[in-house]
Amino acid sequence: MIIFVISLIGLSSFFQTSHKAAAQAGARFTVKLTKCVDGDTAWFSKVGKTRFLYIDTPESTNRIEPFGKEASIYTCNALKSAKTIQLQFDGHLKDKYNRTLAWVWVNGRLLQKDLITKGFVKQFYDYGTYSYENELKILQVKAQKNKVGLWKGKVATTKTSHIVATDTSTSSGKAEFFKNCTELRMKYPNGVPKGHPAYQAKLDRDKDNFACEK
Repeated sequence: MIIFVISLIGLSSFFQTSHKAAAQAGARFTVKLTKCVDGDTAWFSKVGKTRFLYIDTPESTNRIEPFGKEASIYTCNALKSAKTIQLQFDGHLKDKYNRTLAWVWVNGRLLQKDLITKGFVKQFYDYGTYSYENELKILQVKAQKNKVGLWKGKVATTKTSHIVATDTSTSSGKAEFFKNCTELRMKYPNGVPKGHPAYQAKLDRDKDNFACEK
């Protein structure tokens, strides 16, 4: 009987801990900008290439989408002029391409929130459940209603685009060859890592073992 009660207590404690861990951001830590890539990607000291958690800004590197350049300029200016940059983990530390996933805080402000408020976030990229996602969804709806950034001229909606981050690769395992990143991304929108049948060193411009990423 005593063992049974202890077991119940242990299970109760386990489920409570698991529930809290589902969406609990870690402590912030300070980093330095190494390289700004675009609106939602940058390189930082300590962690390397980092994909900003949850948001997806328009393309501005291998192909240009509306407001992609504006989003990139805003992010890069914010990071380059920042007095302090802090990152915060929340759930998985890496995505399937081995990029660090983190919230990005610039001078104490969450950069993801500012990008949404400016109308530079076209959709959400979901790798799990996050601490700030409800706040970000509310800000996205406001940005749409205010018709700022890429929402200018578009009909306001209470829905937000939401993508579940899964492996979209349809590779057969045989070597695949593409003339350039534009052609490759027609089949693999997120690019491909080294070891993938479609990976080519000439398409890995920044030599990070990942070809044609954002």
